[in-house]
Amino acid sequence: MKFVRHDWTEKEILGIYNIPLLELVYKAATIHRKFHDPKEVQVSSLLSIKTGACPEDCAYCPQSARYHTDIDIGPLLPLQKVIEVAKKAKSSGATRFCMGAAWREIKDGPEFERILEMVKAINNMGMEVCCTLGMLTESQAKRLEEAGLYAYNHNLDTSREYYKKIITTRTYEDRIKTLENIRKTNITVCSGGIIGMGESINDRAGMLTTLSSLNPHPESVPINILIPVKGTPLENQELVSIWEMVRMIATTRIVMPESMVRLSAGRVNMSKEGQALCFLAGANSIFTGEKLLTQPNPEVNEDLDMLKTLGLKPRQAFKQLKQKLELSIE
Repeated sequence: MKFVRHDWTEKEILGIYNIPLLELVYKAATIHRKFHDPKEVQVSSLLSIKTGACPEDCAYCPQSARYHTDIDIGPLLPLQKVIEVAKKAKSSGATRFCMGAAWREIKDGPEFERILEMVKAINNMGMEVCCTLGMLTESQAKRLEEAGLYAYNHNLDTSREYYKKIITTRTYEDRIKTLENIRKTNITVCSGGIIGMGESINDRAGMLTTLSSLNPHPESVPINILIPVKGTPLENQELVSIWEMVRMIATTRIVMPESMVRLSAGRVNMSKEGQALCFLAGANSIFTGEKLLTQPNPEVNEDLDMLKTLGLKPRQAFKQLKQKLELSIE
C-alpha cells in the first residue's frame, strides 16, 4: 500500500472523513505509528510579537483593523523581551518557539531586521524557530533561512471555494505563492487551516486536497477550531464538536502521514479526554502557554500534567531534520 501520496482527490478524502468514527481513528492511529513515535508530542510556544491593526479582513481574526474587538494593539516587541519569553518557554519544556506578527506582508526595513535578530537569538538557544508574518518574497525567505529560521507558517485556512467568503484582501493564490517562496529555501513549511467557520465538510476535504497535493507535503499541518470573538463577522458561529475535530485530525494524518499534525487553537474548550482521542488519531504537537496570539490557551503546567497522565513525552527539537539527514546519508 502506498502511504505517501500527492494525488488524493477530494472525493477520496471525503470518503475517509466519513468513515465510522472508531474505524477512522483506528486507521489513522495505525498509520501514525508507522511514521511517528506515538509516545511523543512536540511542545511549542507561540508569541504575538506585533499585535493588531492588520489591514486584512480575515473574518475570524480579532487583529483586523476593520473590526472592533477588545485586543490590546501593540507595536513590534523589543528584541530582549522576545528573548526573555523564549527562555521562559524553553524552561517550561517547549522545543519550538513561534512568533506571529499581524501584518499583511513583511516589509523590508528596520522591523524586518529586528525579526532576523530574533530568529538568530532563538536559534542559538537550540530551539526550532517558526514565524508567521504574512506574505513574503523569495529574497525575504532566503534571509530568514540565513538567520536560522526552521519553519514558516502560512495557513490556507479553508478550501479554495470557501476562502473568498472569509477573506477578500488576499487571494488563495497569494497564499500558495508564499508557500512556493518558502519551498525555494530549506525552511520547513507549516500550513493548515481552521474548522468551524461555517464551511461544509466538502470544504474541509478541499483544503486537505490542496495541502496534500503539495510535494513535499507541509512538514507541519496545524488544525485549528475557530474561537468566535466578539466584534468579528464570525462572532456568532457555534463551536464545532470534539468529534468533528477528531475526524479532521484523523483524516489529516491519513492523507499526510509524514507531517506533524498540530492540535492548535481551540484546545481551551476541549476536555482532556477529547484531546487524548486527538493524540490517538494522529495529532503529535500542541501549543502551550496562556495565549495563542490573542486567544486563551491551557496553562503550561496543565498541559504537562495531561501529557504525563497519557504517558506522552515532549519531542526533541530538530528531530524531523535529523531524520531527513539520516535518510539522505543512507
